[in-house]
Amino acid sequence: MSDNVKIAVEEWLDSHWDSENRRELGSQAYDERSWLTKVVDAGYAAPSWSREWFGLGLNGRDVRDIEKAFQKRHAPGWGRDRFHLGAITIYKLGSDELKGELLHKLLCGPICCLLYSEPGAGSDMAGIRTRAVKDGEDFVVNGQKVWTSNAKEAEYGMLLTRTDIDVPKHEGITFFIFPMKQEGVEVRPINQITGESEFNEVFITDARVPERYIIGEYNEGWKSFQVAIASERLIMGMGVTARSSGLTSDKSPALLRLARKHGRLGEASLRQEIAQALAYRQLNTLNMQRAVEDIKQNGMSSLMSLGKLSMSRIQHGEARISAKILGPQVLLEDEEDARNANFDAAKAYMNSIGGGTDQIQRNIIAERILGLPKSADVDRTIPFKDVKTS
Repeated sequence: MSDNVKIAVEEWLDSHWDSENRRELGSQAYDERSWLTKVVDAGYAAPSWSREWFGLGLNGRDVRDIEKAFQKRHAPGWGRDRFHLGAITIYKLGSDELKGELLHKLLCGPICCLLYSEPGAGSDMAGIRTRAVKDGEDFVVNGQKVWTSNAKEAEYGMLLTRTDIDVPKHEGITFFIFPMKQEGVEVRPINQITGESEFNEVFITDARVPERYIIGEYNEGWKSFQVAIASERLIMGMGVTARSSGLTSDKSPALLRLARKHGRLGEASLRQEIAQALAYRQLNTLNMQRAVEDIKQNGMSSLMSLGKLSMSRIQHGEARISAKILGPQVLLEDEEDARNANFDAAKAYMNSIGGGTDQIQRNIIAERILGLPKSADVDRTIPFKDVKTS
């Protein structure tokens, strides 16, 4: 079937996309919502999903052929069944009613931020204190989230809440898809030393979310959250960024381009370090393929934690090599060097936190992959209302 799929997607793109000007054929400018709607309706945004939910029921080589055809023509909209966390989670866990109401809309553009971490619940996410209280057909939400990316732009958030304080902390949690553009939601940027504000605090005061927006089951949100965080770790383990391929028209790896540009490629020791970094990337790619196959068989995979931890190490190492090549310039903003390095070296260490810290990944690997004893957790079995806080 692969040849038929490849021909079909190429013909579709030829009929709908202007590769030279990077916009829909016949249009004067790129309209993201309009284009994404066409891609979703054609089934190319989420080709691995069922036809009932905007997919084509494809897998493996067919999906890769679709993505390659879009990438070759610089056409956006591919891979939303792998990279849109909100849509992925609703597809996997949402009720048919919820999928019917929101899935198409999410696939066609809206950003979905992650409302997980709190000032007192970072590494121990089960310690969240944001409350959601039933009120008619809605829940009323009060609490605070922190380190939330894209909160200002997001139309929806994936919200982890406490709905029962009389049971242990991993129970009594409910997971929602939460409308962000409403009264009672205040977003405050967190100013970084770089002068940017990529993260935010989110204060929620008497905001509302419909009961039908529960992801998974009421009071069983910890299970739903595990599916969502696993997808995030899979994405991070793959090293997906806005410049995900790391390749330009010359097809050479990013660090090689950087070393070549600055005249350092002739240094044997530096070439060896770059070769080692590329080997780590290749090894992690193979490991993530194992994780994807494990997910197909079992629905989840602890191997994603291994991939996420590996990518953290990879990015730290590549940041160090970039600093060795650039010296103090590594801290300066240079668009060409950023393209050549494939990431902002000054920010590479932030990825040790997203999707769960490196320390959390090590615990998961130790317990679920290596079978080592669990760490002590003295408040795991007592009612949440009795958990002591400082």
